[in-house]
Amino acid sequence: MEPKYKRVLLKLSGEVLAGSKKMGLDSETIMPICRSIQKCVAGGVEMGIVVGGGNFWRGRSSKNMDRTRADHIGMLATIMNALAVADFLESLGLDVRVQTAISMQAIAEPYIRNKAISHLKKGRVVIFGCGTGSPFFSTDTAAILRAVEIKADILLKATMVDGVYNKDPHKYSDAIRYEKLTFSDVLNSALQVMDSTAASMCRDNEMPMLVFNLSRPENIYDAVMGKEIGTVVAES
Repeated sequence: MEPKYKRVLLKLSGEVLAGSKKMGLDSETIMPICRSIQKCVAGGVEMGIVVGGGNFWRGRSSKNMDRTRADHIGMLATIMNALAVADFLESLGLDVRVQTAISMQAIAEPYIRNKAISHLKKGRVVIFGCGTGSPFFSTDTAAILRAVEIKADILLKATMVDGVYNKDPHKYSDAIRYEKLTFSDVLNSALQVMDSTAASMCRDNEMPMLVFNLSRPENIYDAVMGKEIGTVVAES
């Protein structure tokens, strides 16, 4: 069976990597995620990954700190996660490259678009760290930016809920899940699936997004194969 998407950008939040620990890294959570990525690569899918850093640092919660400095600390948190995920993937025999938006050549490649695309074409997994490299932008914005730059077929946003809801399903039992939405719907209804900058970039660049539940890691593989899971967000 052929995958529906040839090249994808997978967004992993830092919180997902922490598992039940809520902080740091949980190997029992990360390894099944990496096995699902391995299965995608084995099926011929080119995988780019953007990781968040919320399991180590949440800059927006640091109200007494300068926002720029807090965001820089958050960028460093994402590179810790990128290196960790790279290590797990390499232990499964995958060829991985970590690229960072902030130069740190002793531990990772600088982000160069053409080089990233070359890696993908060679079957390597490319993990993008340090967000956009600039403060005031979320890793969701970094994910859509990289997805557009590498010409991904879709942005896969892995979360801890099984799609986009009209309100928080963890708080409201009557929350309604959407099967399909447009980014205009997300913006007009202020749905909490991603920040407005990221949603606008998706809309303006016609980048579709699939929001799905990562509590079942196999959903990554199901997503690239085109199975009907989660919520599809696309302008057309």
